[in-house]
Amino acid sequence: MRVLGIDPGYAIVGYGVVEYQHGRYIAVDYGAITTDADMPYPQRLQHIYNEMVSIIIKHDPDEMAIERLYFQNNQKTAIDVAQARGVILLAAQMNNLSISEYTPLQVKSAVTGFGQAKKPQVMEMTRRLLKLEKVPKPDDTADALAMAICHAQCSGTKLRNMLNRKSTNIKFNR
Repeated sequence: MRVLGIDPGYAIVGYGVVEYQHGRYIAVDYGAITTDADMPYPQRLQHIYNEMVSIIIKHDPDEMAIERLYFQNNQKTAIDVAQARGVILLAAQMNNLSISEYTPLQVKSAVTGFGQAKKPQVMEMTRRLLKLEKVPKPDDTADALAMAICHAQCSGTKLRNMLNRKSTNIKFNR
């Protein structure tokens, strides 16, 4: 299974493509989409959309995992991030990707086994699971890779998912 993990933002969008095979994680590609602060906001959104489509086309992921938004103190920032997240979701939808959302607590639990893990612990465990020499920078990139790992952990194998879907469609005659 190939998962595209996304840490949404409007200045920096972290992305990570992870291949999950036979219980192992392989980092296929990772990085960040960045926009300049002096760029008009609609152009920033267009840049994020175009780059996201390019990444999806280049890596042909099976599924996308993205951080579920939660409002913090700054509502202006939250709204801007929500708009950027919207164009990311649109890029995925337009390319027929299945989309799953995870909270930071779910990511921490899946990657470290401890929902209250601190950010450096999550980043280090992500590095170890992917057998990387160092933690990817910027932090948004490491967060996106952790998101992809979380999805691989939570979703199980394609066969298990297929069997689960089929078992819910079975009707018993009485």
